[in-house]
Amino acid sequence: MKRLAALLAIVATPATAQTRCVTDVEAQAFASVAMPEIIRQTGRVCATALPATSLVRRATGPFLAKYDAEANRAWPVARTAIVKLSDPAMEMLVQSEFARPLITSLLVPQLVGRIAVGDCPTIDRLIALLEPLPPRNTAGIVVATLKYLKAEKAKGRTVDVPDLPLCAEPR
Repeated sequence: MKRLAALLAIVATPATAQTRCVTDVEAQAFASVAMPEIIRQTGRVCATALPATSLVRRATGPFLAKYDAEANRAWPVARTAIVKLSDPAMEMLVQSEFARPLITSLLVPQLVGRIAVGDCPTIDRLIALLEPLPPRNTAGIVVATLKYLKAEKAKGRTVDVPDLPLCAEPR
């Protein structure tokens, strides 16, 4: 998410970046689109730390198929949100068939590159606990966690959280 926010900041005009935000639904769509590749790349990073039977190491199968299906379903919402946050001149690029692979190829390595091999057993356990949930719920957990971390950062706590412009919730 942090690199996606940076990518959007590059293409957004200063006024646009300050006044536009993504809703929870749009943020969940971003998470859903990135999740299958994040899981695959995490499996590669953790290959030396986890057994081949580990859920996170499976490059194919029903688990990833449901995440791929959700990513396909969520892409139109994520694409619309990217257009909303970026310069209107970028709309044609974002609408092209190359936008999704480009965005995930920029985003995923930045996130997965932060994984320490020593954390792989914990990540594997978390993935196993999330496995029965629908992918949409997992994306919701990611966004809820981001919002929580942003709130903690706003309280002055030292938290490394992506600066994705999340819209304030109506009260």
